[in-house]
Amino acid sequence: MLSFSPGRSFAHRLDARSKLAFQLSFVAAAYAYTTPRGLALLTVLTLVVLFASRTPLLGTLWTVRIVLPFVLAAPLIEAVVLGPPWVALDRAVDPALASYRILLVLLVAAAYVRTTPVRESQAALAWALPGRVGRFLGLGVGFVARFLPLLVDDLRRARAAHAARLGTEQPVRTRISWLVVAGVSRALTRADRLSLALRARCLSWNATLPRLSLGPPDLPVLVFSVVLVFLSAV
Repeated sequence: MLSFSPGRSFAHRLDARSKLAFQLSFVAAAYAYTTPRGLALLTVLTLVVLFASRTPLLGTLWTVRIVLPFVLAAPLIEAVVLGPPWVALDRAVDPALASYRILLVLLVAAAYVRTTPVRESQAALAWALPGRVGRFLGLGVGFVARFLPLLVDDLRRARAAHAARLGTEQPVRTRISWLVVAGVSRALTRADRLSLALRARCLSWNATLPRLSLGPPDLPVLVFSVVLVFLSAV
């Protein structure tokens, strides 16, 4: 499961706000330039981001493999026509470019998650959206970032336990239903524990968050983000 990994890369030294600004500008550029040439340039930029954050490409693709079938399904479905010639490849071009755009956005988001501590993300959201709205979104990001890896680990353990009891010999429908029940049960148990822990720690809207500060490496990133937004708007 992709999560924050301490390091000393260029992306690790950036302020969370500048990384969020770059992400938003990258998404804007990805949706503005959907031509093969534009996506080729964004691919180069994505590779630069992965290199600057020391994020492995193949490992990240393996982590987001659950969404790859949905990304690949769109152009395949669009290419199928009801009648001769049955397959129209020209109809699959635009959906394929859109799917590839989504993949680039996921890779850049993965680099952000790998290089940004959860509390810094909470502080950046609280700074961008003052008041309870920012605090609420920050808490949500913190809960998801900490809770989701535990749920994924629970599912892995449930699958391993099911396989150890020869569960792989059962029909696929039975295996899926068993895993769904086990996953929901463990999720509810963890939610109860999380609720108790939050009450025990007196969860506050005014929790102390880390202080954010922009440094020299943030300046070129912010300037480049502004340029991307400008190019996306013209």
